[in-house]
Amino acid sequence: MSDLTSEWLWIVILAFIISFFLAFGIGANDVANAFGTSVGSKVISLLWACILASIFEVLGAVLIGYRVSDTIRKGIIDPMQYNNSEKLLAMGNLSALTGSCIWMFIATLFRLPVSATHSIVGATVGFSLVAKGTRGVSWEKLGFIVGSWFFSPVMSGIMSALLFLFVRKMVLNKEKPLEPGLTLLPLFYAFTVCINALSVFLDGSELLHFNKIPLYGSFILSIGLALIVGVLVRYLVVPWMRRKIIAEITFQVKAEENKCLEAEDEDADKEERKITRAENKKILDLFSRLRRKRKSITLKEADGECTKSLNENGAALDGERHWNSNGNGVAGRDVQLMLLNTEINETASAGNSTTLLVAKPEVEIVEAEVEVVGSNDRKHLARELIKDKPETKMLFSFLQILTAIFGSFAHGGNDVSNAIGPLIGVWMIYNEGSVAQKAPTPIWILIYGGAGISIGLWVLGRRVIKTMGEDLSKITPSSGFCIEIGAATTVLVASYFALPISTTHCKVGSIIFTGRVRSNENVDWSLFRNIFIAWVVTLPASGALSALMMFLLEQFAL
Repeated sequence: MSDLTSEWLWIVILAFIISFFLAFGIGANDVANAFGTSVGSKVISLLWACILASIFEVLGAVLIGYRVSDTIRKGIIDPMQYNNSEKLLAMGNLSALTGSCIWMFIATLFRLPVSATHSIVGATVGFSLVAKGTRGVSWEKLGFIVGSWFFSPVMSGIMSALLFLFVRKMVLNKEKPLEPGLTLLPLFYAFTVCINALSVFLDGSELLHFNKIPLYGSFILSIGLALIVGVLVRYLVVPWMRRKIIAEITFQVKAEENKCLEAEDEDADKEERKITRAENKKILDLFSRLRRKRKSITLKEADGECTKSLNENGAALDGERHWNSNGNGVAGRDVQLMLLNTEINETASAGNSTTLLVAKPEVEIVEAEVEVVGSNDRKHLARELIKDKPETKMLFSFLQILTAIFGSFAHGGNDVSNAIGPLIGVWMIYNEGSVAQKAPTPIWILIYGGAGISIGLWVLGRRVIKTMGEDLSKITPSSGFCIEIGAATTVLVASYFALPISTTHCKVGSIIFTGRVRSNENVDWSLFRNIFIAWVVTLPASGALSALMMFLLEQFAL
């Protein structure tokens, strides 16, 4: 260590302190990407989300985080331009850490899931513009990175949406979804493990000597592990889950039957009746007008005994009940009107009929009211209609925990570099006395960054977990599984190519695409607008903060 570097030991100390706070901010803001959907769909508690995220964020950082950290510290700028100006580059990295850190905390306070990748890239560009002007930035590499930010959410969203369509066709739409779901379970587990293993073994860590594994060896190891997991799931997990789910459903059915026994003669008072062709045409006409006006409809019985509210798509809330007079002056009878096949559409022929379950005595539908429903009511109604069947919910709950761990591992591998990339630059300049930075990323710094991320999650992470998991779109275990798989796969592929893409972008893209596949009303577009604005503002905001810090350091510390 030279006398020159010992003179700016304060830069190294400050860099370690600020990078820890940046990792803390990323943990508070970005780790919601991995477990936000699991918490939002009530699959896992916030406590267990924090525990699992802490473990697998650090593992991801250690096993695959070194690739992207190299891009952050050597890809956006050319370190050789700072030859014989080592202190200037060290102060630049310190400025990048400071600008990114301040912006991440501001975003977290406003509960906006901004991109830590955007933040650190913008901050790196900001200090370089002050130190070296426009020639200090690798514009071609920067353009490639920025381009990936637009590509990644779309790619992630498409993958998640296609997977959800497959799951919906093969499992969700089945009358008895349990067995089809259990049949596909080993495949889902095997695929998840295979992708994770490939991300670790392909061009693996030098420190762990995984880089010595040949290409064919990486595929043999990954596929072999996947097959082992698939077989174990098929013969151990599937029978256990079948027994557990059937027992749980049986318990729920018995509880429901006991509840029904308490109602006096309730089932005896119901019968099915076919709507006449004239009535069917009336309803079709009403729904046609309804779709054009985006309004809701209320069907009433002739004696005013019972009403039923339907949305613009002809869908009704399950089990909606109204207490009314029965027409004979006797009040308090629970009467229920329910459309058994709610998908009334324009393709129905004149001879088709729609079955209604009505209370005796038989009544005739004589009136329909069209009333305005606010957008918030429509959104709430649409979200209430999105539910998984009990057996489907339990089946995908186990899968979603696995894929959330998968996502946390990928996040640690990609995003820990955002916290410690500049820190590694400062440390290597200080340790080697050169800007070349030829040594591999020290594993202890990767662990240091992962620890900071975990602590940030525990202290402040629950704020953004709510935004990602509940506010943006209604997420069920089945859709949450698809969101996790699509986003994590996209991130791991990007990590393999050393691209610092945004896990925030990938996850939000998957949530939007999957939510839109289910229902347009299922997506909070106003919240998405705010998130998008925060994305756009992030790069210039962190860049400006970093540039200001670099200017001050040049004036007072150089």
